[in-house]
Amino acid sequence: MDFNHQSGSRPSSPPQSGGRGPGGRRPRRRSRFEHHAPRHAPRPGPGRPAPRRGEAGGSAPRETRRLVRQTGEHKRGERLERRGMSRSRSMPIPPPAHDTVRIIPLGGVEEIGRNMSLIEFRDDIIVVDAGVQFRDDDTPGIDYILPNASYLEERKDKIRAVLITHGHLDHIGGIPYILDKIGNPPIYSRLLTTVMIKKRQEEFPHVPPLDIRVVEKEESITLGELKVRFFSVTHTIPDSMGIIIETPYGAIVHTGDLKLDHLDGVPSEKEEKEYTIFKNMNVLLLMSDSTNVERPGFSIPEPLVHQNIEQIIKNVPSRLIIGTFASQLERIIKIIEICERYNKKVVVEGRSMKTNVEIVRQLGLLKTHPGTLISAPEMAEFPPDRVVVLATGAQGDEFAALMRMANKTNKFFKITNRDTILLSSSIIPGNERAVQKLKDNLSRQGAAIIHYQVADVHASGHANREETIWIQNRINPKFFIPIHGYHYMLRVHAAIAEARGMRPQNVVIPDNGMVIEIERGEKIVVRREQAPSSVILVDGFSIGDTQEVVLRDRQMLAEEGMFVIIASVNPKTGKLRKSPDIVSRGFVYLRESQELLGQTRLIIKKTIEDATEHMRPINFDYIRGAVTDAVGRFLFQKTNKRPMVIPVLIGV
Repeated sequence: MDFNHQSGSRPSSPPQSGGRGPGGRRPRRRSRFEHHAPRHAPRPGPGRPAPRRGEAGGSAPRETRRLVRQTGEHKRGERLERRGMSRSRSMPIPPPAHDTVRIIPLGGVEEIGRNMSLIEFRDDIIVVDAGVQFRDDDTPGIDYILPNASYLEERKDKIRAVLITHGHLDHIGGIPYILDKIGNPPIYSRLLTTVMIKKRQEEFPHVPPLDIRVVEKEESITLGELKVRFFSVTHTIPDSMGIIIETPYGAIVHTGDLKLDHLDGVPSEKEEKEYTIFKNMNVLLLMSDSTNVERPGFSIPEPLVHQNIEQIIKNVPSRLIIGTFASQLERIIKIIEICERYNKKVVVEGRSMKTNVEIVRQLGLLKTHPGTLISAPEMAEFPPDRVVVLATGAQGDEFAALMRMANKTNKFFKITNRDTILLSSSIIPGNERAVQKLKDNLSRQGAAIIHYQVADVHASGHANREETIWIQNRINPKFFIPIHGYHYMLRVHAAIAEARGMRPQNVVIPDNGMVIEIERGEKIVVRREQAPSSVILVDGFSIGDTQEVVLRDRQMLAEEGMFVIIASVNPKTGKLRKSPDIVSRGFVYLRESQELLGQTRLIIKKTIEDATEHMRPINFDYIRGAVTDAVGRFLFQKTNKRPMVIPVLIGV
């Protein structure tokens, strides 16, 4: 028997696409960076001429092109291209001149997450952060998105260190995937960040051990020809720091993520003291966080959030369940201290939350009396008004602790009308529907819900507009590169710098992979060449530049479903052995679509038998394409949907 299906002989078009032309088989959209080489038509079989333009197997007819445009596929392709999934490899980049400082943001300037930048001077490269970005609608099924470190892989002998500003995953999450590829250079970070990196590294026993070294603020180290110093910044996690890299032309200041500790818009004495280090410093370049710069005024101070949460813990009449980010360590520490003050027992629920609480206890950042922290089964031993639960899942994560409580799948928790739920986090863009579903499910069970839109129970860890102005005035740089945010955020940040008097030609709004150079400390320019910037995807055990067609197929399956045809063909006569079998998922309900299926079977039979007439031997690749075209066109006409059509032809 000859099993000629998609996993067998090589088809004439990418098998992932599931077909060709108007019949659900979407031709791969070329990137504008690719060569426009013609696509190859299927090989004609003996006795059959090569298909003409407009026929099955040839170039797509005008109707096909029109239908493809109607589906919006080209829009999805453009989104992926803008994200860098279709960018071709950049042209070679020469080393910087002897009197030039080179800066390349490798990630974090076209998105929130995967923060990574490098500073290169002569024979030394210093890398700042190595984070991940979480998947979104354009990357279905992906675990993480990484910055593209190809530029560093080609120059690993010049890398002197990786400096980590703080312990959030968008700054440390890429370390297990990237460090080995760039030569495993030493990592410098503060104590808590170091412990969090080591803890995460335990999940990757196959990678080489890290060379990680603890530094603290006001320390200085020498990396090649460059001296590096550190200073403390305020963020939502302890031990956050900024970095000062001293060059012969002035200092490069990288702030990491930051905000100001303030009271009613007046920065605290601690902040005033910390920023005095810049008073007489010649700052050549500032690279600073742009996440919240479009928000006016000052951010909500974290002490105010602590006060409001304390009042809720003190006055709530029954059990209190607090959902927040596991990375909000300063707030988590404060909540546990407040609970202990009011003789409350704390249950920590969620793997990441438990891990982080254990880390801060080991480091002495959290000191509790015996019995303050209890396990979920021990809750029943105490009155409900003496129990506070700290849980992950305030973003509506499907498998997080709070969502499992809402879905009644957590065996230790049953939500009642006596419970109060405090969501101490804002909603990350894209999670609105998931958070609403979480709130709906909790409220259906009678729980009272408090969230940041009705009370000041959450504060961002990023500086608002007026904080940004204060920071820029204290650092007073000659040149400015906004980082950490979407392009619009970076542009707003640049406008703030220009409004305070910086010349527009001294400001560069970067893209990922942009090669920026400061020449002799006098002029900032953008080179014509670009470092590789296509995104690197962690997809299960696969790490790399996942093909655009794979992501497009996942989107297509999610939006339109699939339609599988299994047909047994006599290889001698080209006739069907029996009526073809059809399997549909996510397209139509087969039991209620018998008329449609019957018409489809007739089209399959006619297409195969017409195409195989006088064709010996039978070209199954060609026949498969013809079936895909015909069936896809028919289904689109009948349903206005374009499922992925996958014909499996078996020669028997």
